[in-house]
Amino acid sequence: LARASRAGAPVAVVMMDIDHFKRLNDTQGHEAGDAVLAALGRCLAEGTRLEDVPCRYGGEEFVLIMPGLAATRAMGRAEELLERAGRLEVAGPRGIIGPITLSMGVAAFPEHGDSAQAVLQAADSALYRAKADGRARVVLARSWD
Repeated sequence: LARASRAGAPVAVVMMDIDHFKRLNDTQGHEAGDAVLAALGRCLAEGTRLEDVPCRYGGEEFVLIMPGLAATRAMGRAEELLERAGRLEVAGPRGIIGPITLSMGVAAFPEHGDSAQAVLQAADSALYRAKADGRARVVLARSWD
């Protein structure tokens, strides 16, 4: 963010969560959950720009840091990733797992905050709205998130 601030450039953050991941682990086992996590990690690595930074945030949550992108462009990229994840065919111990859906929240610096913590919080609030609105969607942070 310091580099982006000096350059007057935006940085978008997409926070995403695999929908119903606990149910997957409970019904198909942790091997299946691990296979989905690995497949999503590959999907993010292959479906992003070289300058993007996909990270596992914890559990079934991932964060994608997108330097140089404003929130509106990041929304489009997140929608593409949502579609890409939905087409994944993951082989689990009991057969093909799917469809895989994600809930995503998008926020950007400086529009939604002036610190990493504030932007992550805005993206997280948008993610929770995506889940509350029915999952399998991308939601843009509000300026007051």
